[in-house]
Amino acid sequence: MVFETFEVGTVPFNSDGWGPPDASDTSSTSVAAANLLPNVPLASFSRSEKLGRVADWTRALSNPSARPPTGSKSDPSAIFDFSAFAVDEGFGLTNSGGNADEDAAFRLVDGKPPPRPKFGPKWRFNQYHNRNQLPQRRDEEVEAKKREAEKDRARRDRHYNMNRNNIHQQRREAAAFKSSVDIQPEWNMLEQIPFSSFSKLSFTVQEPEDLLLCGGLECYDRTFDRITPKAERRLERFKNRSFKVTTSDDLVIRRLAKEDKATVFATDAILAALMCAPRSVYSWDLVIQRVGNKLFFDKRDGSPLDLLSVHETSQEPLPEGKDDINSAHSLGVEAAFINQNFAQQVLVKNGKRETFDEPIPNANEGEENASIAYRYRRWKLDDSMYLVARCELQSTVELNNQKSFLTLNALNEFDPKYSGVDWRQKLETQRGAVLANELKNNGNKLAKWTAQALLANADMMKIGFVSRVHPRDHFNHVILSVLGYKPKDFAGQINLNTSNMWGIVKSIVDLCMKLSEGKYVLVKDPSKPQVRIYEVPADAFENDYVEEPLPEDEQVQPPEENNTEGGADTNGASSTNEAAEDKKPEGQA
Repeated sequence: MVFETFEVGTVPFNSDGWGPPDASDTSSTSVAAANLLPNVPLASFSRSEKLGRVADWTRALSNPSARPPTGSKSDPSAIFDFSAFAVDEGFGLTNSGGNADEDAAFRLVDGKPPPRPKFGPKWRFNQYHNRNQLPQRRDEEVEAKKREAEKDRARRDRHYNMNRNNIHQQRREAAAFKSSVDIQPEWNMLEQIPFSSFSKLSFTVQEPEDLLLCGGLECYDRTFDRITPKAERRLERFKNRSFKVTTSDDLVIRRLAKEDKATVFATDAILAALMCAPRSVYSWDLVIQRVGNKLFFDKRDGSPLDLLSVHETSQEPLPEGKDDINSAHSLGVEAAFINQNFAQQVLVKNGKRETFDEPIPNANEGEENASIAYRYRRWKLDDSMYLVARCELQSTVELNNQKSFLTLNALNEFDPKYSGVDWRQKLETQRGAVLANELKNNGNKLAKWTAQALLANADMMKIGFVSRVHPRDHFNHVILSVLGYKPKDFAGQINLNTSNMWGIVKSIVDLCMKLSEGKYVLVKDPSKPQVRIYEVPADAFENDYVEEPLPEDEQVQPPEENNTEGGADTNGASSTNEAAEDKKPEGQA
């Protein structure tokens, strides 16, 4: 057998250090040059230095012109070829083909391990992009981009929070509401109840008993259910009046109190204000009178309960000026007149009216009264305590060959810029979005309407959508749509819990029954979610001056056409702020 001999090259001895001897050593230059690999530069190093890569296996030269002339495409020694990137004159490449023009293309291969990306090396998922770049350098660039993105995100968050804080400060300043009643220094505060304590209350009442039904109702005109924004109707103004007398002034309630039918007396509007108190933002107040063993919940003349809140639960502040047509007070007066006229316009005008047991109490003889009925109902709070409330109905309708009672209310749009939703564009195609936006901006008002419908045992509640003809014209309005809801179903949609409502009423009644005889006032704090009970003198609120309303023909009219049709003035549903502010509660809806 023939064996080929393996010759081991001559290894020169370097007496001065590690590695091959210097080229300056003439005695060993020829031996060192014979042992050097082609195109591989060598550099001097010490024992303490860490060696880098001997070969770059990840580098693939796709540009043939960048390849050294000694290597070929399939040359395995190309991975050891550093001559095209050599820049150090000490590498001694003069014998291996290096030149000065290729020195500038040298790139030092980093020997440190590649950093771990936060979510894994993304270069693995994009292997064919920028193939000449080293993997660890891609990871470094990815990390750098992530750091820059985090800085940008933190900068945006910082600016957003600064702007958000400024907005909240503006809203808090704009939302510095005044108290609905001036707290006098001689008043003695007895209780302070936060709304958070109301959320856990619960009380179940039995089915109420109907004691009396007074007044008369007209039928609802079903043609209004087919109104659309493209087929809108002008809102008319009616001269017939609906009376909003308080509890203790109601002649029927006085008679029931003398007959000892109950111990607690109130109206549906007052009970709804108590039941929905946790949803309220504006300040309101109730007058509580303890007479013997009886308790009367009243409202003052000129109380905010006579008006309707607009945009109460919205985050956007309304103008503060009382003379501004979009201020809270002006919108409340406008909404009250819109509701009063809407409730009369949607009725069938055939002269037929269904009358009940007695005429409406406190009505003046000879005056035309609005279509309204008072249902006096009695609830049992405990074995020795009953509550009688006067509940209001506005109309009747035949449903499935049965007479059904309705409540009629209207939401009013004053400026789409405040509400954020244009009714004329969204009502026909996105009614749910419009209703959800109103629940956000007027949640307390809708909850009180629902509570009143439940107290009156109405079969249906009709809600109209009334808008201004122009955002700056608060005299003229149009009806865009009318929707109907069953009170119980609608209460479930707006998360109105009947047990919690009665729990709030029961707790307030129990608290007031422990008080001594006298007069008290319950006030919603204008800036905090809480109510306070004050003890007031017996003659409080009796000398308040209320100016008589101007006659209809003396009120300021809009500069529009004055056409009357069917005894109704078509110039709109609201009056001027001067006349509206002085309007008596009996003339407001």
